[in-house]
Amino acid sequence: MAISDTSSITGLNAATAASSAGNTSEVDSEQRFLKLLVTQLNNQDPLNPMENAELTSQLAQMSTVSGIERLNAALSGLVNQTGTNQVLQAASLIGYNVLSPGNTIGTTEPKAGEEPAAVPFAVQLPGTAGNVEVKIVNAAGNTVRTMSLGSMTEGVNAVSWDGKADDGTVAAPGSYTFTVSASNNGTDVKATSLVFSQVAAVKQGADGITLELMSGNSIGLADVRMFL
Repeated sequence: MAISDTSSITGLNAATAASSAGNTSEVDSEQRFLKLLVTQLNNQDPLNPMENAELTSQLAQMSTVSGIERLNAALSGLVNQTGTNQVLQAASLIGYNVLSPGNTIGTTEPKAGEEPAAVPFAVQLPGTAGNVEVKIVNAAGNTVRTMSLGSMTEGVNAVSWDGKADDGTVAAPGSYTFTVSASNNGTDVKATSLVFSQVAAVKQGADGITLELMSGNSIGLADVRMFL
């Protein structure tokens, strides 16, 4: 009776065959590997039996494949858990005012006999600036207030507008925008304008987690510089 020689089936081929099905579970992979190994042992050439080192090598390769599958499963679980934690962390910001990139601010009508409420915002600088200037512009595009803020340091610098125009009168209530220019010893310094807005909702999508603001804008968690 002829004996089929399957000794040419290497450990790598056996391990590859065992893990070829993309949706095959780890248990199924191990069972397929063992079946291939037993078949290989039963049909080996009696005159050229499998060496102990070759058998050990195949078992080690299967152990490596199994370990990689467990590692992938563990990493997937960690990724999912991290995503869930980020959603919970972002949800805790609902109702808070966050400081993020933007340049729209607004004023309201002050009560009779009272000064208008100060409007907070901020300027972020990549380095020290010896001269920082903010211009507040109304909806018609006219500058109502120019604020010379002097020098500012690197990072987020808090600023507030007292709600008044350059002539000292109270600015009309409504929406305004502002621009920031900064320089240091005659060299322009790139400035980022930051504004406060309340978080209304949290949304998770293909691009990650976004915060929906009461201002109508959407920002990512990385855009939040401060919350209060």
